[in-house]
Amino acid sequence: MMQTTWRRSGQRFLEQSPALATFKSIYPLSCSGAEFGIDHPRYVSTISAKGTGHLVRKGTGGRSSVSGIVATVFGATGFLGRYVVQQLAKLGSQVLVPFRGSEDSQRHLKLMGDLGQIVPMKYNPRDESSIKAVMAKSNVVLNLIGREYETRNYSFEEVNHAMAEQLAVIAKEHGGIMRFIQVSCLGASPSSPSRMLRAKAAAEESVLREFPEATIMKPGVMIGTEDRILNRWAQFAKKWSFLPLIGGGSTKIQPVYVVDVAAAIMASLKDDGTSMGKVYELGGPEVFTVHQLAELMYDMIREWPHYVKVPFPIARALASPREFLLKKVPFPLPNPDTFNLDQINSLTVDTVVSENALTFSDLGIVPHKLKGYPVEFLMCYRKGGPAFGSTISERVTGSEF
Repeated sequence: MMQTTWRRSGQRFLEQSPALATFKSIYPLSCSGAEFGIDHPRYVSTISAKGTGHLVRKGTGGRSSVSGIVATVFGATGFLGRYVVQQLAKLGSQVLVPFRGSEDSQRHLKLMGDLGQIVPMKYNPRDESSIKAVMAKSNVVLNLIGREYETRNYSFEEVNHAMAEQLAVIAKEHGGIMRFIQVSCLGASPSSPSRMLRAKAAAEESVLREFPEATIMKPGVMIGTEDRILNRWAQFAKKWSFLPLIGGGSTKIQPVYVVDVAAAIMASLKDDGTSMGKVYELGGPEVFTVHQLAELMYDMIREWPHYVKVPFPIARALASPREFLLKKVPFPLPNPDTFNLDQINSLTVDTVVSENALTFSDLGIVPHKLKGYPVEFLMCYRKGGPAFGSTISERVTGSEF
């Protein structure tokens, strides 16, 4: 009885309060009932989804927004993977990162997105249920898996072909995968002298057969801070004071900046579906011989170039023992850096963009020239620090002062 009296007294006090009267005059809506909540106009979104063919259709952009993409990136812990994950996270996408190695192999990726955006998931590439688990919540699948050498456990055909085919089959069965992007290699062909490139060509055919809407990206030799060509050359040149040129360095290649390749992948995800079912050859704006690319490397590390020309038969003879003993010895052999038999075979033919192929321009991207910013990471190999020495291109004449 006493509690009821106190409630009524308090209610009369509040109703007679000048503060409440002022509040009601400013906010005439009642604080009770269904006037607040989902039915109130204030809480109804005014953003309309435009372009049903576009995958990215929500959010304002930025790492804390929601783009609508939930992407599973196989091979995300590799060279290209870190740049693709960074671009996806920057767009506001959730990125699932399957990994099979150490728990530390994907730590650097978690910093690229907001809290909960980058989700590492342990998986086994030989376990179908494990693959389905990391793909279950996705609407985009990117396959960046690839390897340029064989090991005791994984052959070229399994890593570069069989895994890609399996991912395409599972993605098709999934039913909710809107985009599938397969990253191959420039020069991949059934007639290539390289087993890896033949496996990549077989993977392209299998992926398009199983998932016809897939997009195939075929980048050339990728250049960047963590690359496996200029870094290895610079390390070899610093250690041995010369650089071996396989076949005399006359093979033509079309290297490409890794950031441009990641941008091409993102452009294909942002379009209205025009890139689906197509093959893009991603080469840089310039064609180099291997010798010219080595000259660029020496120019950046500011060392006098010294070369030893190694004919193809001798290079194959130096690289063959590892391939012969790979599965005959009861222990793993070191991974090849300079003398890789399969890469030596690939250098016997030029690797450039085909004449009528779809390229960066079809995706609205202008690729960077290599000389300058894309190879500045080589400055760390200068023996006197980044400011050591000078090159012809960096010298300033007296008339300019």
